[in-house]
Amino acid sequence: MNSQQAMSSTFCRCRVGPGDVRHCYALHMTVDREQLLAELAARIEQIVPAEALARQAQGAVLIDVREDDERAAGTVAGAVGIARASLPERIAAVVPDRNAQILTLCGGGTRSLLAADTLQQLGYTHVASVTGGFRRWKAEDLPLRFDTFDEDAAERYSRHLLLPEVGAAGQARLGAARIALIGAGGLGSPAALYLAAAGVGTLTLIDDDKVEKSNLQRQLLHADARIGMAKTESARMTLGALNPRVLIHTHERRLCAENVEALIRDNDAVIDGADNFPTRYLLDAACRRLKIPLVYGAVHRFTGQVSAFDARRDDSPCYRCLFPEPPAAGEAPNCAEAGVLGVLPGIIGLLQATEAIKLVLGIGTPLVGRLLCFDALAARFRELRLPRDPGCPGCGEKAEFSGYEDISRFCAAH
Repeated sequence: MNSQQAMSSTFCRCRVGPGDVRHCYALHMTVDREQLLAELAARIEQIVPAEALARQAQGAVLIDVREDDERAAGTVAGAVGIARASLPERIAAVVPDRNAQILTLCGGGTRSLLAADTLQQLGYTHVASVTGGFRRWKAEDLPLRFDTFDEDAAERYSRHLLLPEVGAAGQARLGAARIALIGAGGLGSPAALYLAAAGVGTLTLIDDDKVEKSNLQRQLLHADARIGMAKTESARMTLGALNPRVLIHTHERRLCAENVEALIRDNDAVIDGADNFPTRYLLDAACRRLKIPLVYGAVHRFTGQVSAFDARRDDSPCYRCLFPEPPAAGEAPNCAEAGVLGVLPGIIGLLQATEAIKLVLGIGTPLVGRLLCFDALAARFRELRLPRDPGCPGCGEKAEFSGYEDISRFCAAH
């Protein structure tokens, strides 16, 4: 008999086999928790939100024991926010009188019971838990308070606010961010949709094309009724309907040597959704000079790739570390010539949006120095190292910038 079996046979009378010890442990943990909550429910007074509101008006102190990021999405008007784990250290400063009436509230009513138990153990004699918690309080349309965001933003971004890696501070950072998207087509469509949904404050769309029927197989910003409309205007309509809080700037023009810096300046990140090499090379040079992170994406038939080039970092490669020279036109046909699986740009564009959000928030590990490749037919991702090339003509030790016009001529020669 091994140690786990011995422990099970010593402390447990469940009829489980030797291989079920972990299941037995989890079962007992669940039973123990349910028993504890049942005991607390029998011992601690529980009141509905309407009664809590009435007692609050009579002087009771309502403590919202949810975490800070949860309360960023809204709390009860007049409540004091103290996370449950912080109650022993903080409650005395807020409520020094052990005979004061205290009401505890959480998301659904469980943590508030545990918090009420903690308060009783600390010597507080008049404690009640609010049944149903904040969710029921909100559903019953009782008074709320929004400290960080207004009610629309708190509800719209509530799932972000629950993430410790994002939270209120991160959502505010997204709201202040500016991201430029080069192209409102296959890659730009999914990227723009999810960046707008995420609450990025300002999106700049740059594209000189008009909507064609063949676009609708993969460019979900557009619709059949908008064929012939400028893609930037069609995109503005879709994104505005999705999230009217986001400011959309549109430029119905082609990115070129004369305007590249002016169009992307002052952005926090740039999404490369271009479909030609001259634009990509111009964009790469401008992002390096302006120190703006560039999120690269490309698709071909059933495959795609994504990377991030961050000129703010000394170790970051650039686009020309990957492609020192543009290939001949016949070696890299575009979608109109080679075709593309309709869902593929959606996958790659969403990865680009993810990288842009990570860069804005400063979380996770961005794809700097890595090339992520996706094969849709094999349903397989593969990651390749992409270190900075000391001999790179764009960012290498001997690289020289002679102007954007020279880059255009260089690309035209290929």
